[in-house]
Parts: sequence; structure tokens; C-alpha cells
Amino acid sequence: MLRKTFAIIKKDFLAEASYKLSFLLNIFSVTAVVFVYFFIDRLFGQRITKHLQEFGVNYFSYVLLSMAFFSYIGSGIGSFSLRLRLEQMQGTLESILLTPTKPYVILLGLGLWNIIFSSLNAAVYIVLGYFVFKINFSGINIISTILILTLSIICFSGLGIISASFIIIFKKGNPVGWIINTLQGLLSGVYFPITVMPPFLQFAAKCFPITYAIRAMELAVYKGYNISQLKLEMTVLFISCIILLPLSKLSFEHALNIARRQGSLCQY
Repeated sequence: MLRKTFAIIKKDFLAEASYKLSFLLNIFSVTAVVFVYFFIDRLFGQRITKHLQEFGVNYFSYVLLSMAFFSYIGSGIGSFSLRLRLEQMQGTLESILLTPTKPYVILLGLGLWNIIFSSLNAAVYIVLGYFVFKINFSGINIISTILILTLSIICFSGLGIISASFIIIFKKGNPVGWIINTLQGLLSGVYFPITVMPPFLQFAAKCFPITYAIRAMELAVYKGYNISQLKLEMTVLFISCIILLPLSKLSFEHALNIARRQGSLCQY
């Protein structure tokens, strides 16, 4: 199992490494986005508004951490569908799935590569924040942060696998992927605390596990909250993991069975 998993990781690494300009442009894009939010924060005087008092930081510090976190667990780890779509278009998906390799091994390889690649993106955010913009991370609670990150990785891996199931069957048109990358980003507190939204949107935001993950991460990093102080957020994330992991396994196996019966694994 380990040999096959690392073979998948190696394949993805070699593919990404062959596009050096794309990698550099990705770093430049992250840097440009960070500066955009830095100047927006300066425009409004770098104040701690009433919506940010809970976290004890200005807008730029808040959004930098939330975007680093979202790029890691949402756009990064949750991007199983993008990886499978790429395999479809390259004509390699059918070859991989027809080998005597269990689906969970393939998913494990894709998931580990997503973690590695997403870590690079998140590191760019954090390095810029700490060394260039002098954001203070000294109050971080390491144990809470690691637990939040672990639960979030498991939770969003489940969502990402469900999203990939739609790609296997429908090729294009992925409602779960749209929810992960667009709707959750808008409503869950990535770009601003959810308290700025009207009550009905705040209620909708609380239906997404990432809302709890972002709030917990902000409080653990900037306020040093421990696990007991974040028990609501931790509980929601834990329950989400218990629900999403088995559901993702069933949905992926069901999607594979449908595609095999239809003979559509090689179609894109």
C-alpha cells in the first residue's frame, strides 16, 4: 500500500515540477493577494472594529490567517475533484483505476499530495505575515491549533472525496465543489467575520463546518484559546468527520461502480 501511495505522490510531484513557471506564478499570485488585503486594511486605518474585537487583531491579520487556512483545507485538501478531473483529461484516470489498486489507496495518494502542495501555499501566507508584515503569532496555542488542523483535514478530505464522486459520474458540473470553493468562502468567515452579515446569512454560515474551523483557528492562534474554550467548534468538527468520512467512501465507491458499468472512466 505504501509503495503505491508514494508512487502516486511521486507522479504528481514530477508533473508539478515540470511546470516551474506555473509554480512561481502561484507564489506571485498569493503574494499579490496578501498585499491587496494589506492595503485595504490601511485604507480603513488598521483599526480593530467591533467585529474583530473577539479576535483582538486588525482586519489584515484576521484575513491573512483565514485565507491561509482556507487555501490549505478548502481549495487545497478539498481539491480531489480537480486532481481527478486532470487525470481524466490526461487520459490516465482509467489506467490508474483499472490497476489492482484499492480506491482508498488512490485517494490516500491524492490526499497526501494535496496536503504537501497546500502546505507550500499556506507557508507563503504565514512567512509573509510574520517576516514582511510583522504579525504577532506569539499567543498561539499549539495543541489547539494542531487539533483544529487535524480535524479540518479529515473533514475536508471527506468533502473533497464526495466532490470527486460527482466528477467521476458527470465529468463537469460539480455542486459540492462549488459549495466548497465559492459558497463556503463567501459565508464562512474567510474574508470577513460572519457577524458583519445579516442574521439569516449568519444562520446559513453556521451550517458549514469551515465556519467553526476558521473561528477556532483565529482564536487559537491570536488569543491562545485552549481545547475547553473551543469545545463547541471542536465538537462540530468531530461530528462532521464522523459523518463525512463514511459517506465519502460510499459515494466514491458508488460513483466508480456507475462509471465502470457505463464504461465512462476514460471519458471527459
